[in-house]
Amino acid sequence: MRMTRLDMLRRRLNIAAAGSSEGTWMMMFETTARVPTAHGSRYLQQLCKHWSHNLKVEFTPEAGTVVFPKDARGADWPGDATLTLKAEQDALECKLEASAEAQREALKGVVSGHLDRFAFREAPLKFDWKDV
Repeated sequence: MRMTRLDMLRRRLNIAAAGSSEGTWMMMFETTARVPTAHGSRYLQQLCKHWSHNLKVEFTPEAGTVVFPKDARGADWPGDATLTLKAEQDALECKLEASAEAQREALKGVVSGHLDRFAFREAPLKFDWKDV
């Protein structure tokens, strides 16, 4: 399949479809962190179980996904945000995709705060967020 110039521009600017049925587009704000820990799988599972009571969550011992609705806790963001987690032997990989820069920044604190509570024996964990 051949990409159009518009598709290439959208890809370069990191613009994704917010809802193809509505024909609107939304910029996504991403950040990643590699958190050094030997207990990544444990923390991933604890965090996902904790949030599964209120949020859409899917996880295995190796990977997890958490969806933060755009209107969570009275917020009014342009779209949902997604946290993707991947447990490795020596680290926990965290990737946030948000619909607004402020949403991304707020979720950085939410994720790091929750993980630090689960990792209280080795907290504070080192989060070196890299915005994309």
